[in-house]
Amino acid sequence: MAETRGGEPGDGAAEVLDRPLPDGVRRRVVQIVADAFGRLTVGELPAQLRQYARFAPNRRAKFAGNAMAAALESDPLFRQRVGEKFREDQPELSDALDSCSPPPAADPLDVAAAAYVLRPAGWVKLVTAAGEEVQRAHAERADEESRAELERLRADLAAAREQTRTETERLRAELDAARKETESLHRKLRAALSDVKRGEAALRRARGETEAARAEGQTQVSAAESETRRLKARLAEAESALETTRRAAREGRSVEDMRVRLLLDTVLDAAQGLRRELALPPVSVRPAETVDAVEPGRMTPKDIAARALSEHDPAVLDQLLALPQAHLVVDGYNVTKTGYPQMPLEKQRLRLLGQLSQLAAQTGAEVTCVFDGAELAAPVLLAPPRGIRVLFSKPGVTADELIRQLVRAEPPGRPVIVASTDREVADGVAKAGARPVASAMLLKRLSRG
Repeated sequence: MAETRGGEPGDGAAEVLDRPLPDGVRRRVVQIVADAFGRLTVGELPAQLRQYARFAPNRRAKFAGNAMAAALESDPLFRQRVGEKFREDQPELSDALDSCSPPPAADPLDVAAAAYVLRPAGWVKLVTAAGEEVQRAHAERADEESRAELERLRADLAAAREQTRTETERLRAELDAARKETESLHRKLRAALSDVKRGEAALRRARGETEAARAEGQTQVSAAESETRRLKARLAEAESALETTRRAAREGRSVEDMRVRLLLDTVLDAAQGLRRELALPPVSVRPAETVDAVEPGRMTPKDIAARALSEHDPAVLDQLLALPQAHLVVDGYNVTKTGYPQMPLEKQRLRLLGQLSQLAAQTGAEVTCVFDGAELAAPVLLAPPRGIRVLFSKPGVTADELIRQLVRAEPPGRPVIVASTDREVADGVAKAGARPVASAMLLKRLSRG
């Protein structure tokens, strides 16, 4: 409730609120001030409100609400001017407040806001009553919401009970099915045990047959040993006969050697004459030269030393591209988003392809630029520059996977260089035999021209 301090009873100007304005009343008060604001001259406005004189009413209430409320409270002359404009707009409500008989059907918030501006006798009670009315309305609304929430929770509980009942019935049905399945498994287990017993009996019979076969085998082994001894005796006789034959052959070898040497000389003379007749050139290719390997003096991407140059020195890339039949594979968006990410994707592609075309012309290396097809909203109409192969990954395939496919497609031993900062790409292509380089190194080399 409000108290009156500092004045005689019935003097509205002497009454003072002992609590802040309720939020609803304060918003109505700010709206009243904003409506009257536009009809006051700049000279009639307090100094702190003149900067809002050109604002529209809605923007004025939004941005100058606190300043207008403070000026209305602290400047009696400004409050009087606002009250005069309000009396012009709401004469009936103003007269009713002056006579201390506010209309029963009026909104309590409108009545409290008007009383706060006009300050009739008993205005504090009207403002306090409006605040209490708003609190009661809020309490009633919260009570209604609580009842609605309770009804909803009851409905949810009923639905949960129904769902639980349905789930219980389903579980019981599954339990019955499991019991039937268990009984079927028990029957199968008993049948399996019977099969095991029959198998054990068959195993015993097989063991008896094995023992009989082992005894028969021992008999056959004894017979084979006797036959072996007889054959060894015959072998000794054959070796003795062979030695006698060799001795007789050595005695007649001199004549046979002479005949063989004469035949060999004849064949050699005939071969030399045939070579002169056909004018055959000397042999220039040896079989060892057809084997694929790295000879001394030939370099591969892994032979480029990193100790003499910095890891990010573009000269390393120049050495790699100088290798015979070098193939440079570029992770397009990885390079462009490292060098100039602020540009649109189309301009990124055009700039990179133009620079790669110059590099291909300078080095003579094969250059393939790979872009991720997932970045595209529509098919790209692009004429690749001379000497550059441009590839976009298919739907469901990333640019990283396409790069690894390109590396695996190359024959072992060909110098393949992959420009990408993606560690997963670099590790994958390194395992496949390619040489990864950072995107920053390629950008430095391209910027050099």
